[in-house]
Amino acid sequence: MYTIKQAAARAAVSVPLLRAWERRYQIVEPERTAAGYRLYDETAISRLLAMRQLIDDGWGPSAAAASIRGMTDEAVQGLIEEHPPAQDPTPGPLAAAAADELVARFVAAAEAVDQVGVEAVLDEAFARGSFEQVAQTSLMPMMVALGVAWQAGKLDIAAEHAASHAMLRRLARAFDAAGRPIAGDRPVLVGLPPGARHELGALAFAAVARRAGLPVVYLGVDLPTADWVEAVRASAARAAVIGVISPADADAADRVADALRGSQPGLVVAFGGSAAPFAAATGVLRLPENLLAAVDLLRARLA
Repeated sequence: MYTIKQAAARAAVSVPLLRAWERRYQIVEPERTAAGYRLYDETAISRLLAMRQLIDDGWGPSAAAASIRGMTDEAVQGLIEEHPPAQDPTPGPLAAAAADELVARFVAAAEAVDQVGVEAVLDEAFARGSFEQVAQTSLMPMMVALGVAWQAGKLDIAAEHAASHAMLRRLARAFDAAGRPIAGDRPVLVGLPPGARHELGALAFAAVARRAGLPVVYLGVDLPTADWVEAVRASAARAAVIGVISPADADAADRVADALRGSQPGLVVAFGGSAAPFAAATGVLRLPENLLAAVDLLRARLA
């Protein structure tokens, strides 16, 4: 049996997303301890993996959940075996413990508005592996932990901005260092829908994708729908990746996706980010949260 954190790690989804799938779509029914803590068995893990697989394949979350609820355990297992995840995004126990320690130190430095400490933690993180490894196992959890600390009132907006911009500068340097698209390449546009401003995850994906050889153009935050459409038209883009960072971004992302697909037939439109499953637009490629797996899926669709 697994705790909710362990189950989320094994299914390669966030804990809030697991809770949302459980509450909204009833695809799993965990047992409860005497103290009320959730426990998930292997069958539940399989159903979470199947839900993720269908959404990664472009299904809407409601349709995916309805399909899974109608499957036998054997059918769910067959779906997973037929379409295994691109890779296991979960670090080993020692690496996970080291990453957790870095995240805790990063948040503590942010709460104290200790910019020297924030930069020191980022230096240490980037010294531990490739950009892709560091982004997935350290930077992404740091982003989440920073948001949780802000929501809990442990740090104010100034402290959150100082820490976020330190990370943003690192990501921007990595993106620039990955090279520029070759003249004539039809680009992959990456950005956020109208009203969305939390760009760290989108920029991390853009950097990983450009390092993987995709001709990425990063459009940034809060981009109006009409400007998305014009950017795709003017650049003759092959794909548009729209970041859906929080559930509040889902409706705006749906409007952008519908406008792009209506005006640019053949364009690959993708949603990325932890709240991508909350968006309802159909015919959209939904990228997994793991950065390398997301890039692999996008490359496969473009190929």
